[in-house]
Amino acid sequence: MNLQTDLRISNLKPGLYIVSTPIGNLADITLRALEILRRSDYILCEDTRVSKKLLTKYKIKSNLISNHKFNEKKNVERFIDILKSNKIVSLISDAGTPTISDPGNVLIKESIKNKINLTPIPGPSASTAAFSISGFSDKYYFYGFFPDNNSEIKNNFELLSKLNCSILFFISAKKLNRSIDVIKKYFLDREIVICKEITKYYEEYFRFQVNKIDLSNINLKGEITLVISGKNNFNKTSNNLTESDKKKINKLIKKFNIKEVVDLIKGEKNISKKEIYNYCLKVKNEK
Repeated sequence: MNLQTDLRISNLKPGLYIVSTPIGNLADITLRALEILRRSDYILCEDTRVSKKLLTKYKIKSNLISNHKFNEKKNVERFIDILKSNKIVSLISDAGTPTISDPGNVLIKESIKNKINLTPIPGPSASTAAFSISGFSDKYYFYGFFPDNNSEIKNNFELLSKLNCSILFFISAKKLNRSIDVIKKYFLDREIVICKEITKYYEEYFRFQVNKIDLSNINLKGEITLVISGKNNFNKTSNNLTESDKKKINKLIKKFNIKEVVDLIKGEKNISKKEIYNYCLKVKNEK
């Protein structure tokens, strides 16, 4: 890999710069990001109050313009006009890399349509920071914010549970406490890393096997990043039903349908759903 050793940016092209900012610790910002922000005619940000803290610390006096999820569609034409006038414009979020579960995609798409120069300025990201210390397989799927409603959870998680890669979520501490049963239902045979306050003063990381998650002695606050391992990371699923399991299935199949029996047995034992289903089918056919 060839690295550019000259940190000076002499010929800065007009256009839109997607600038990553700290996710907590204000020291986590690159020299290049600071230079781009200083030389920007305008900086588009989510909350001007949050962004002013960063700009004040580094004595940056560029013009701030609010660009959040409630006004980005309304303001997009104005921003495109600014960009067409050969201005240098930076897009930042409250924390981390813009457009990753944050506003900005509306403007990115319009900039592409209008052939505006787009340049990413890499830097902090909660998802990559969390994944880097997970110790899991190097393949991962970034979901974003944990879903809110039950139908979305059911539809999405049935697909996610089949992925043999790590999965990342953003979630509030309050919602995490309510969602442990859901996580156990779909990811029982995996490991999980719970990342609290990444880069901040109360930064902590907690590791569990999903079936043994215990938050009773953990003081979780604020935004959390979850990293769930790939399938069978710590304990491969057995494909063997014991005689005791089979007797239990024979009783349950008289009261419940096959899907309900599979869920009940799977919730208690680390056995593949396919093995349970096939045995249930066999019992049904023998009747």
